[in-house]
Amino acid sequence: MTTKKTKPSALDRIDGPADVRAVPEEDLPFLAQEIRDELVRAVSKTGGHLGPNLGVVELTVALHRAFDSPKDKILFDVSHQGYVHKMLTGRRRDLDTIRQHGGLNGFLLRTESEHDCYGAGHAGTALSAGLGMAAARDLRGSDEHVVVVAGDAAFTCGVSFEALNNVAETTKRFIVVLNDNEWSISKNVGAVASYLSKITTNPAYAHLHEQAAKFIQAVGGRGALALAHKVETGVKHMLLPSVIFEDLGFRYYGPIDGHDTALLERTFEFLKTQNEPVLLHILTTKGKGYPPAMQQPDKFHGLGKFKPDTGETEPAAAPTYSQILGTKLADFADHNNRIVAITAAMAGGTGLSIFEKRHPDRYHDVGIAEEHAALFASGLATQGFKPFLTIYSTFMQRAYDMLIHDIALQNLNVALCMDRAGLSGDDGPTHHGLFDIGYLRHVPNFVFMQPKDEEEFTDMLWTMANYRKGPIAIRYPRGAGTGAKPKEHPQILEIGQSEVLRHGRRVLLLGLGNMVEMAEQTADLLAARGIDAAVINARWIKPLDTQTLEFFARAAEVVCTFEDHVLHHGYGAAVMEALGEARITTPVVRIGWPDQFVDHGKVDLLREQHGVTAAAAVKKILAELKQEPAMAKSSPAA
Repeated sequence: MTTKKTKPSALDRIDGPADVRAVPEEDLPFLAQEIRDELVRAVSKTGGHLGPNLGVVELTVALHRAFDSPKDKILFDVSHQGYVHKMLTGRRRDLDTIRQHGGLNGFLLRTESEHDCYGAGHAGTALSAGLGMAAARDLRGSDEHVVVVAGDAAFTCGVSFEALNNVAETTKRFIVVLNDNEWSISKNVGAVASYLSKITTNPAYAHLHEQAAKFIQAVGGRGALALAHKVETGVKHMLLPSVIFEDLGFRYYGPIDGHDTALLERTFEFLKTQNEPVLLHILTTKGKGYPPAMQQPDKFHGLGKFKPDTGETEPAAAPTYSQILGTKLADFADHNNRIVAITAAMAGGTGLSIFEKRHPDRYHDVGIAEEHAALFASGLATQGFKPFLTIYSTFMQRAYDMLIHDIALQNLNVALCMDRAGLSGDDGPTHHGLFDIGYLRHVPNFVFMQPKDEEEFTDMLWTMANYRKGPIAIRYPRGAGTGAKPKEHPQILEIGQSEVLRHGRRVLLLGLGNMVEMAEQTADLLAARGIDAAVINARWIKPLDTQTLEFFARAAEVVCTFEDHVLHHGYGAAVMEALGEARITTPVVRIGWPDQFVDHGKVDLLREQHGVTAAAAVKKILAELKQEPAMAKSSPAA
């Protein structure tokens, strides 16, 4: 019996970029397949951004063969497609820890590796940051290359064009790779996507490009690529009279096959010799090599654990807040033709894909352009429509000027739906929605709220749909809530009226949103020690229910607030301000997140680490009551 001989692993021999350059060219397809197999295996256990990384395998290998990281600077826009880069820069054996507490970050992180020259989790940052690095190089007189990898979705982001507008007058040596896969998270939309499609689908240009690519690959070398570009440029200008990138001062090359490592490497070697800004347009397939990800690019952009053989994920036990929003907003729009839904490239993530199917004429995905989305909503509102601007809390930060200058100042009837408010778990600090209370509660004219569960969420959405006195905002967490059933027939809530859940005298517990449950747990722990506590479902961040607050706070010995937000300028700070203005001196202790960027990891683990727990609340309350925990009645839960 003979044993079948298997090819030695190329990936096992890679501990850094020098090892990538040492791989024989004939072994590159084998290496690419090994990387894909490893990505699917690891991400199936941890969850993460699978599709984007499967699509940049050959590109990342070619980058590390043609350039010398960390001397040369390689920037990935958003950087969620940086898993392959991590694998090739000494972190492959830690891939199983990605997005796990204490493990690799799901995005690039300057503190994680010298090869991560720039960290980001939001789109559109790489061109500007890379241009800054190129300018610094020129001022310093050094010779490193700066390479920016940006997906086509990043070119729907206005800040990318702000950078492109300044490249030609800033530096002569700058390489941009436009990774064109027709997707951001949702399908790319707008004129930029259409423009790129015209370049890549014109039959004459496609034929020309194919012949040019074959010529380059067959002959190789600088002269071959220069000649191919000369021919290509002539025809290109006949087909497309104005090529936008060349009008902006770039020498445009492509589009070429983004899954041909050898062609990419030779092209990069040529581009390194150019003394002018260059843009290489490559075509890739999101999810390449893994059929489930290719069939459902939006689902496999970022997902939880799944079965690697089939791509199946565990069914959700309960609908998420996002899904409830999409369903209820579509229901409301059935009877109100002035409701319009807007998102910024996040149809699935925000739940608006449900709305889109039922009301396509009143659904708008503007691409990764949050500032434009907010202004677009403002224009709709001036004409009597009710726009629901549905954007993650962490991404709404990008539209902050518009929230003040356009929506609030003009007192427009825009509804802000801030998904992923609070901790976003494994995605880490770029995606935690921990700052929205601080950046919104002080803005005049805004009403701002957060629901304790799914049932109250539907009431709040209905309240928003019927509110006509100016801007109104809601924040809600990622995923499912307590499992409460959404209401079939929601009610309009009284603005600024909180809900008393328990009466008590010694301690006042104020829970905001998903933290009401923790306030209830704290009340139970205090009751076990013979301490009675009132529990209030705050509901309203602005306006505060000062009447209820003052009534209970005057009688209490301690007030304790709970919020899924940083303590600085948060809900607890608002309570302290209100009590101070009323000259009520009852001490206030606050449970929330510290003045630092919180790491990635499971929510329960991070709460325990940072003292965002009922047990921590009890300890703080007892200290104010001058009652030591050791002297109180024991309780297993405490």
